[in-house]
Amino acid sequence: MPLIGWVFILLAIGLVLGSLFMLRDSAGKFRISDDKMKKIQERKAELEAGESAEDREN
Repeated sequence: MPLIGWVFILLAIGLVLGSLFMLRDSAGKFRISDDKMKKIQERKAELEAGESAEDREN
């Protein structure tokens, strides 16, 4: 394979790895307020209660 092919392959690998590392680093920066977290947990509990009620009916 010519040299330019290896350069493109290395560049593509570098871009993918760089994107993954940036995604990993930014994953913890999004904070949810306490009010929103409470609403999320309440909604989750409602959904789980509904699913368990459906399971009991079947």
